[in-house]
Amino acid sequence: MKLFDTKLAPNARRVRIFLAEKGISVPLEPVDLMKLEQRSEDFTSLNPDQKVPVLALDDGTILSESVAICRYFEEIQPEPALFGRGALGRAQVEMWQRRLELELFFPIMETVRNGHPAWAVLESPQLADHAAKMRQRVLDVLPRLDRDLADREFAAGDAFSIADITGLCALDFMRIPRIRIPDELVHLKRWHAALSERPSATA
Repeated sequence: MKLFDTKLAPNARRVRIFLAEKGISVPLEPVDLMKLEQRSEDFTSLNPDQKVPVLALDDGTILSESVAICRYFEEIQPEPALFGRGALGRAQVEMWQRRLELELFFPIMETVRNGHPAWAVLESPQLADHAAKMRQRVLDVLPRLDRDLADREFAAGDAFSIADITGLCALDFMRIPRIRIPDELVHLKRWHAALSERPSATA
C-alpha cells in the first residue's frame, strides 16, 4: 500500500490527518505539484485526473478523491469512528462534511487556484473575477459557521469527525489568500484553535 501525497494540497492533508487520528501508518510517495509531476505519464496512469492524493493498494487497485480514501480506511478500521455512529450520527457527519466542503473548502481552493500568482502553473488561465467571487463567498460563510458552532464542540455535534478535518484544512489554507477569521467570530476561532491543538493537525 502506498499513498501518493503532497504537502502543498489541503486534500492530501485531509487524508494524512484522518490516518493520524486512526493511528494508521501508510508509506507516502511525494508528488511535486509545482514541478508538474502529477502530469507525468506514470502518475497519469494511476489517476487520469492528475490530482493527489491517490492510494495504491497492494493488489493494484487505485483509489483517488480524499474522502473516498478516508472512507476506505474507516471501513477497514472502524475505531475511532470518524464518519459518525448510527444512522442519525452518520447522516449528520455527512451533512456537515458536505456543507464544509462545498461552502468553505472548495471556495478557498478556487480563490487560491485562480487568484494566487504561484498557482498559475497549475491553473491556466487564472480567472481573477472567479477568484474574487469565491473569496467573497468565503467571507460570507464564516459568520454563519460561527453561529452554527455556538452550541456544540465539533462540526457535527459532540464528537470529532471528518467534517472537522475538512474544516481545519480549509481554515488553515486561508493563509495563502490572506483571509483571516474576524476576531468577533469567537465560536469559529474557538473551534479552529481546538482542532489545531490536536496532535493530528501536524500531519
